[in-house]
Formats: sequence, C-alpha cells, structure tokens
Amino acid sequence: MKLLVSGGVASPHDEVSAVQYTDEEIRAAVVEADNHNRYVTVHAYHPRAVNRALRLGVRCVEHGNLLDQETIGLLLERGAFLVPTLITYEMLAEHGRAAGLPEASVRKVADVRQAGLSALERAHAAGVNLVYGSDLLGPMTAAQLGEFELRAQVQPNADVIRAATTTAARLLRMEGEIGTLSVGAHADLLVLDGDPLTDISVLTRPETRKHVVKAGALI
Repeated sequence: MKLLVSGGVASPHDEVSAVQYTDEEIRAAVVEADNHNRYVTVHAYHPRAVNRALRLGVRCVEHGNLLDQETIGLLLERGAFLVPTLITYEMLAEHGRAAGLPEASVRKVADVRQAGLSALERAHAAGVNLVYGSDLLGPMTAAQLGEFELRAQVQPNADVIRAATTTAARLLRMEGEIGTLSVGAHADLLVLDGDPLTDISVLTRPETRKHVVKAGALI
C-alpha cells in the first residue's frame, strides 16, 4: 500500500513540506496492511512528513530528498527502507518545461534535486537500507538506468548494485528468491561483458548486455 503523505513536485497546489493524512489514518493503513501481510510505503520529501510516517510504522519511504538527521535515526531504528529517485529530477530539470511542467513545479524540482544526492550520501554513510528506484514516467523511462551512475557519485558500485538486488529483495520480503545467485532462487540473470564493480556504466550501456535470463530461460 502506498500513501502520499507530503506534497509533490508535480502537484500544482501544495508545497513539498505540506503534510497529508492524520496520524490515525496513517496508523490505520499500517495496521490494515500488516493484517494482510503487506506493508506501507510513502511518498514524502520533507522530514516533517517522512519522520511522522516512520514513527507511525511505515516500512518504506520513496524520495526523502530533504531528510534530516532525525530521519536517518528513525530509518535505522525501525529497520525501514529508503528509495531515492534521483534520476527523476535530472530528467525533469532537463525536459520538464518542454513536457508541460508548470513553473511552480520547475522550482520545486530545483529544490529537491540539489538536496537529493547529499541525502543519499548521508543515508549511505549511516547504513540505511537503500533500494534502487527511478519514478520516471512516459518517454523519460528510457533514462532509468542513469540512476546507477548518479548513485555511484557518492556510493561504492557494489552498494549501488545491492540496492537493486539483495536490499530490494529484503524490502519486498523475497530474500533468497530474487536478487541473488542462490539455489532455489528465480534465476533471473543479466549477463554482461564487463565488471560493474569497477565501471558502473557497464550496467547502463546496451552494448555490454550479452544475455538476459528469466526464470532460468534465455530470452
């Protein structure tokens, strides 16, 4: 279950620091999700919304560009997950106006774009559970792999890869089933010509992709 507990970049009538839903509503969502063996993830940028949601038991925060030290402490204390979506703001900054993004949203993109990489760097240094995500829409989805190169500016390549594999599997409660080369896992593999541990662009350049294997079958 996903809740939008703060304002958004693309939403024209609120600020990213605005909060949405009451404590009771968020807590009810957390309880109901747990009753159905699910969890709640939230869209939020500002610590005013992020920290409140974490205190109320949400498992995952998407974006979190404006997080503060309390946010990092709560993410660690609760064992929660953070999904930065840095490539989104790069693409919106470059193509947003042409795509019809209002000027108010263009200004909000600038605010969260500048803070996003720093937030990722601090969260990584603290040991927060970080998961790969892009949040791109329409033709901009072609740029989603750019997230790897952005994150590699402040994280070791191995940790960027973990965010897209083993840590993502833990978030989805599919540890041992996906994101791993283990007996009994789904055998979804990407075979590359190169070493992404030394050159992260191996993951982003089409010519390095030699084979895609899904459920053990070559595609």
